[in-house]
Amino acid sequence: MDQLQQVLQAIEKRKSFLVTSHARPDGDAIGSALGLGLLLRKMGKQAEVVMGDAVPVLYKPLPCADSIIHASQVNGHYDAAIILECDSLQRTRLQGLEKQFLINIDHHASSKPFANVNWVDPGACAVAEMVFRLAAAAGVKITPEIATCLYTAVLTDTGSFCYSPTNAHTFELARQLVEHGADPARIAQNVYFSSPTSKMRLLGAALNNLQREGEVAWMWVTREDMERCDALDEDSEGLVNYALGIAGIEVAAFFRDMAGERVRVSIRSKGAVNVAQIATKFGGGGHECAAGFSTEGPLPAATERVLAELRGRMPHT
Repeated sequence: MDQLQQVLQAIEKRKSFLVTSHARPDGDAIGSALGLGLLLRKMGKQAEVVMGDAVPVLYKPLPCADSIIHASQVNGHYDAAIILECDSLQRTRLQGLEKQFLINIDHHASSKPFANVNWVDPGACAVAEMVFRLAAAAGVKITPEIATCLYTAVLTDTGSFCYSPTNAHTFELARQLVEHGADPARIAQNVYFSSPTSKMRLLGAALNNLQREGEVAWMWVTREDMERCDALDEDSEGLVNYALGIAGIEVAAFFRDMAGERVRVSIRSKGAVNVAQIATKFGGGGHECAAGFSTEGPLPAATERVLAELRGRMPHT
């Protein structure tokens, strides 16, 4: 029995589910969790989506986003918890999951088999693709609401179809989701043309700190920058792509100074460097072209440690 069938069998045997994903949720985390929650209900199951962090503003227009429970621990009884896009329970920031029957669904190569049932497919462009395949295996018709959630996840996790290994299969998945009712123009507008003013101000602060060394670019924001811009943590998401967008840059990094002498790092690549390997070395993870982690500060020391690693992996140095 393959992993997909094992997951389907585990779901069919149970009635009530908690669905969650990683802290600081991105588009794939939110879209896939909402899509799976809707799918489970179509299967006649009870499902609640619970997140350790609040839903980012960009994803609040998604169907049923207002039903997501923001909590620090599991409350209530569930027959199983389905964990999306996580390499451990700690990544969820939800206490009490260890008491549940666990189903792990992930597409990161760095994923670990921490659950009772594990389905890991690094070949999937997003966890949303795996949810789509689960629906097909369960014989559940994709509704426009499910399609909207899953398309949003695919769009964001592929970097608007820019990240490797985006291929014909990725576009075929997107086509099917559009056929099932996803509106690509509206979804793109919600994700890319609905940024709060605070994010634009934070982008200005980050660009003011932009540095370049050969094919590597990096920028940072301090806690003072965040306060001055009245920015939320989620406002820093995606800013690294502006550094990667510079002609001749192969790898870009974004550093955000956090409380407690920690620094949040996002790294992106155009394909020449596997940034997931770098993130794993620092205790994080991600994809070959998009990854992240947090590391010890202070900010200047963290920046130099990461840059030293990037320099050592550049193919043209």
